[in-house]
Amino acid sequence: MCDYSLEHVASRPAAVADRLVSTAFANTITRGFAAAGDVNTAVCLRPGTEIAFDNDVVFEHPVTHKQTVANGRVARFRQIDIHLPRAHHDALEFVDGTVVPLTRLLPGQRATVLQLPAMPVGVLAQAEEPVRAPRSYEIIS
Repeated sequence: MCDYSLEHVASRPAAVADRLVSTAFANTITRGFAAAGDVNTAVCLRPGTEIAFDNDVVFEHPVTHKQTVANGRVARFRQIDIHLPRAHHDALEFVDGTVVPLTRLLPGQRATVLQLPAMPVGVLAQAEEPVRAPRSYEIIS
């Protein structure tokens, strides 16, 4: 998936062995992954995609910008806060359970796609709309 703020950026799905670089995309309010050889095209990961970073992963606090090093270099892509339609959903979960939104990764960090999530045979790999949790005031039948 690619965050909502990348709607107007060229994108493509990730493939196994892709070389990625974390980047701040021009004219957007977010960071994400691009192909190492094409930093103008967002590389969209599906939930469950595993990636390995070349070096320690550094991310920053959203307010203080204090830099922190993640525990581990392997992470699984996931989505967070999917019930909030205009929030950043793209995140990485590290082996110790730490979840880091992609928008917090420092630009310039390199990684490799290790594996993609399994897809049932005969199903096209298309991005699905995230499931929205019902609001407390909605009537559910």
